Amino acid sequence: MAQIVVTQIKSTIGQKPKARGAIRALGLGKIGRSRVHEDNKVVRGMIHGVRHLVVVKDASDASVKEQ
Repeated sequence: MAQIVVTQIKSTIGQKPKARGAIRALGLGKIGRSRVHEDNKVVRGMIHGVRHLVVVKDASDASVKEQ
């Protein structure tokens, strides 16, 4: 299955609890932190809820080291 890289680009300060929870569930929490996830509907749904806080790239395009 395809993989995607999710990187947090904005802070969760002032965001609703649901958005903060989605960021936590994605394994993020600090600006600049990246995680590799399987590209499926569950992950895409979480990303959709916080699309203003993250950037998504295809894992085959990005050589990202998990922090």
